Amino acid sequence: MKIKMLIVAGLLAATAGTAFAQAPAGGGMAACREDAQKFCADKSGPDRRACMEANKDKLSDACKAARAARAAGQ
Repeated sequence: MKIKMLIVAGLLAATAGTAFAQAPAGGGMAACREDAQKFCADKSGPDRRACMEANKDKLSDACKAARAARAAGQ
């Protein structure tokens, strides 16, 4: 039973490593966290997305890149 758990844990660790390796530079949408707090702190869900779109010219370069990558399906 312990061996099965070790195998499962190893597979999960390997899978997580692969997922992190594929994440875009800058942490993906985490790159927008500060911008979301700065411009849209009082919004959530679809309202926050609309707020971010309304403020897209003010966003940091890292956030703009993350949004572009997400829009491109990466």
